[in-house]
Amino acid sequence: MSKKKWSGLLAGAVFALACSSALAAEKLTILWAQWDPANYLQELVKDYEKQTGTKVVIETVPWPDFQTKAFTEFNAKGDAYDLVVGDSQWLGAGSSGGHYVDLTNFVVKNGLDKSMAPATVAGYAEYPPRSKKYWAVPLEGDATGWAYRKDWFEDPKEMAAFKKKYGYDLGVPKTWAHLHDIAEFFHRPGEKRYGIAIYTDNTYDALAMGYENVLFGYGGDLGDYSTYKVRGMVNSKEAIAALKFYKELYGFTPPGWGKVFFMEDNQAITEGLAAMSMNFFAFFPALTNPATNKNAKVTGYFANPEGPTGKRFAALGGQGISIIKYSKKQAEATKFLEWFIKDDVQKKWAELGGYTCNASVLKSEAFQKATPYNKAFYETMFMVKDFWATEEYAELLDQMNKRLHPFIVGNKGTAEEALNGLANDWETTFKKYKRYK
Repeated sequence: MSKKKWSGLLAGAVFALACSSALAAEKLTILWAQWDPANYLQELVKDYEKQTGTKVVIETVPWPDFQTKAFTEFNAKGDAYDLVVGDSQWLGAGSSGGHYVDLTNFVVKNGLDKSMAPATVAGYAEYPPRSKKYWAVPLEGDATGWAYRKDWFEDPKEMAAFKKKYGYDLGVPKTWAHLHDIAEFFHRPGEKRYGIAIYTDNTYDALAMGYENVLFGYGGDLGDYSTYKVRGMVNSKEAIAALKFYKELYGFTPPGWGKVFFMEDNQAITEGLAAMSMNFFAFFPALTNPATNKNAKVTGYFANPEGPTGKRFAALGGQGISIIKYSKKQAEATKFLEWFIKDDVQKKWAELGGYTCNASVLKSEAFQKATPYNKAFYETMFMVKDFWATEEYAELLDQMNKRLHPFIVGNKGTAEEALNGLANDWETTFKKYKRYK
């Protein structure tokens, strides 16, 4: 081969590589579940495309198939997606499995641990807990809060009757004890009016999240996320009291409420069944729309009340966004994250309907007045707390469901028996995964 021809081929190869790089930077693909927030993100990234020329496509998968789709891609080390908006529970599997890019330097360099609500950074980005190792950027904040019937609460006859019975004014509950009283007060099966709607479905994390709200508020915990110690914690006296309390709340739900999740809990408000309804904030927009909720004008919202110890927590939902290790466009993906975390972008993200975790946006008066539930969402983002994010979280969830559901819904056994059994199950699981040193 002549030198001239070799040089020509080399130049062609360099040109081809340059073109390939340019083409590679023209499109980023983000994998997420199929729901409204994904549509909001697709709208938001139009600005990024205008500013950079890089097209960003949000590819969605129905929720029931989302996790399977994501981890099938991860395990195949495929590069079809550059980023993924994954559940917080995925942090362990995503990082330990080598599927996520380490974003620790990115988070520290950009001061994300300060600009975002601290609880959301811990919940959506950090693994292991309290390690200061980060694998995601908080994207869609979410947690459980409450919708309630303002017209029932503000009815003068109801207010007078409530005060006569309980000795204090009827209003948004400040404590779990108040919430119990209100649920009891409005629970009138003879009138087909019920006190409360809570999560009871035992197929994924619904029941766990519902119970966690009370557990954390009662001063209990699921265990030590650093040492994997669970005995004496998941079955502590506080945890037992919280489980008994959650079972009591179940007694004030509409009939047939033993296996329900977000859809039914919204229906409890739209169909006028319950005075109060637990749900993810992500599902509250449907309640503000008169087309989907005939009671929209008389529906109010509040964040979780405090427990007996004065502690106030909310079970974490929502997701962070991670760069997939097998993406060939990691540098461009990083640039996208740098753009996404800017205050003005976070402000627009919130305006479009996305649930920002940006602290300054959350604290702004404009944000808190933008919807009837934003103030409660703001309060909640500073008190979220999550389930185990270890690789074996799905097994832990399944074991929790099998212990709690029969007690709460089936009226079988005692709270002590349920939680002692759960402590045994989780210890066995953690031993199987060699978590104890």
